[in-house]
Amino acid sequence: MNKQLVVGAALAAVMATGVMSPAHAAGKEKCYGVAEAGQNDCSNLAGTHSCAGQSSVDNDPGEWKLVAKGTCTDLGGMLKAEAKAKYEAAQG
Repeated sequence: MNKQLVVGAALAAVMATGVMSPAHAAGKEKCYGVAEAGQNDCSNLAGTHSCAGQSSVDNDPGEWKLVAKGTCTDLGGMLKAEAKAKYEAAQG
């Protein structure tokens, strides 16, 4: 009984952090500028954090979420090359 509880809690923690195995990430791509505050999947372009759930504003162009491959621009987002170019241009 305790073992099931521990395994369930560990699985819930992994799911909550947005960590995905390579098999789960297949068919997905990083989409920048579509994450709501606290809903990003990992580190940002600025390097100010390296954790999921750390974005502080909606649709920050430096934050990303995994989305179904081919849907990023439909969602109003950018792929990494475009997001990085915009970030670097803004940094001057």
